[in-house]
Amino acid sequence: MAYLVIYDGDCNLCTGLVQLLEKLDQGKTFVYSPMQNVAVLVQFQLAIADLALGVMLIDLDRPEMRWQGTSAIEEIAKLLPHGAPFVNLYRQIKPIKWLGDRTYEQIRDYRYNLFGRRSQTFVSEYAPVCRGDRCRVSASWEAGR
Repeated sequence: MAYLVIYDGDCNLCTGLVQLLEKLDQGKTFVYSPMQNVAVLVQFQLAIADLALGVMLIDLDRPEMRWQGTSAIEEIAKLLPHGAPFVNLYRQIKPIKWLGDRTYEQIRDYRYNLFGRRSQTFVSEYAPVCRGDRCRVSASWEAGR
């Protein structure tokens, strides 16, 4: 299975979390694209406004399967080794889930004020290769899977 994580490449917090995820995953499950990559948005029929709710996760084997915001974060955590039991428990404790969702919304909406804005968009080494309006996973990423 392969998944695309679309994140804000201008956000210090967002790019820091992508860099952490790169280290944890080592290119086995995820590729990453900043929401500033217009070719990726075109391929997946997204507009910048579609990303107003935050990070997006797309199943590349079934692109109609998408998660956004806290749902995307939870799904990413489930896909990491040993992550599923923790996410399942988190989702079952309704007050904690509600608090997590509200906290995510505040961080998402004030991320530049809280964590700053990068002067240059961060692009992951595990980014899809885009030419025109078509993107594909790089051969080096496929070889590492």
